[in-house]
This record gives sequence, C-alpha cells and structure tokens, in this order.
Amino acid sequence: MGYLLAAIFVVLVLGLSYGCYWVAFYNPESRHKEAVVTMANRGNVKQEALNEKMERTPYERVSIRSEDGLLLSARYYHLRDGAPLHIQFHGYRGSGVRDFSAGNDVVRRAGYNTLVVDQRAHGLSQGNTMTFGILERYDCLAWARYALQRFGPETAVFLSGVSMGAATVLMASNLDLPGNVVGIIGDCPYSSPRGIIRKICRDIHIPWALVSPFMTLGALVFGRFRLGQESAVSAVKEAKIPVLLIHGKEDRYILPEMSEQIRSNCASECYLEIFPGAGHGGSCLTDTPRYERVVRSFCGICLDRWEARKEE
Repeated sequence: MGYLLAAIFVVLVLGLSYGCYWVAFYNPESRHKEAVVTMANRGNVKQEALNEKMERTPYERVSIRSEDGLLLSARYYHLRDGAPLHIQFHGYRGSGVRDFSAGNDVVRRAGYNTLVVDQRAHGLSQGNTMTFGILERYDCLAWARYALQRFGPETAVFLSGVSMGAATVLMASNLDLPGNVVGIIGDCPYSSPRGIIRKICRDIHIPWALVSPFMTLGALVFGRFRLGQESAVSAVKEAKIPVLLIHGKEDRYILPEMSEQIRSNCASECYLEIFPGAGHGGSCLTDTPRYERVVRSFCGICLDRWEARKEE
C-alpha cells in the first residue's frame, strides 16, 4: 500500500510539473510558424503598415546551430556594405515581424543592417521549449559570433531585444561576447525569469508559493533547464559594454520597476528612458521621434567610443 501511495504521489507531482511546463515553456512547432504569430497585432493600423513594409523588404534567410544542436533561423536585411549591424530578438510567443517592425524601421532608416532572429521554439527556428532567456542567451552569443565570422571584426554589432528578447540580450551581457559587440538595447525587459512568472501568477490570482516547486521541477525535468539559473539583474553586474533600457510607463505586463532594478545593478554605463503613455513594447509606436532620437544617440555614443578604443 505504501508503494502504491508513493507511486501515486510521484505521478501527481510529475503531472502537475508537466502542466506548468506545458503552460509556461512549451511551444509546439504547429504553433510557432511565422504566418501565425505575425497576426497578433491586427487592428493597429500603424503596426500593420510597418508589418507589411517589413514583409515587403527583401531579406536573406540565414541559419546557425545552437550550442545544444538546434537549427536557428533569422532574416538578414542588408542596407549597405560596411554598416554596423543590429541583431534583434523578439519576445515571448512573438516574432521578429510582430515585435520589431517598428524598431527595425528605425535602425534601418538610421543606416544600419539588421539581423532579425527567430528565437528558439519560434518562427522557423527549431525547438519546443522557451526558457525565458536562460538558454536563449547562448543563442544570442552564437548569433554574435556568426556576425563576427561573416562580417569581420571591423563591423560594430548591437544586441537589441523586446520583452523576453530584451531579457535575452541583457542575460548575455556577462558572456564572452566578441569585441565588436559595442552596445545592448533592452526594450521592456524583466529582471529575472522567475520574477516575471511570479508576477504573472500574482496577476491571475495563482499563489506563487503553491506553483513554484512544480514550475521549477517542470522546467528541469521536461525543459532541461534551471529556472533560477540566470537573470538580467545578475548578468548586468558583470556587463562591460554600454546598455540602453527603454520602458513604457504604462506597461502593466512587465513593470518599469524591473528596468529600474536592472539599471541600479548594471556595472557598465547604463541609460534608462521611460516613455509616458506607452504600454508593453509600445514605446516606439507611441513616440517614434523620441524613440529614434534615443536609439540614434546611444548608438552614436557606442560607436564613437569603439572607434576611440581602436585608435588607442
């Protein structure tokens, strides 16, 4: 009888853990094709126009292998030879077209080439598990190394992301990034994977203390990653390149306080720009002229300092 009860307990724990994994981290291939996720912003006329513009712009489909063997895909938009490169990472259950059509337009008009990544378990990239930046940060490093190999050490590279993509690039800030990575831009990042999941649970009135053990076990057993392994806050404590944080003041999904926490822990030079009236990921659409000024100014500072270092 004791063995039966123990077996029932184990099955129950694993079942609840798998349920947490399935809800938070699992994204089957049937769900993450680009044609599906780019529909998310229908109804926003400005966003739709930018989506269509990005879809019409010619691009090259490129791919790399992740550290754990996944085939990762991206779109490369070439503007001119020798231009600096922005590598752009979209958010949770998002896509480059949905999350970066506005940001991509801004940096292309500023004269930059762009590499718009399909994060693992999204778009045309392989994988079924989203890890909130914990494994994606190594994909970010792999894309930066791809850029170094393809474009050479004289091409300056910026890592930029929105939402989970912002957390991804910030969580990569303490990795061994190539020397031509000159700046990081995070738009509405969360401070840690565990922190944002806890906040969402609180929003939908699910006790975090009850869910936490099953969420942690589900990530470990079924997703094969440790939920508390890394965070943006811990990573930026070792950051060596400038960081720009952007956050909508009316963001109720990822609170602006999370960007404040990241800034207060950042070891490198860190700027924070709050956009009044903007919700989650909406700063660029809410005030495009200011967004463009902020990004151009930051990139200019980073490029000037990189050129100065090369002359030393």
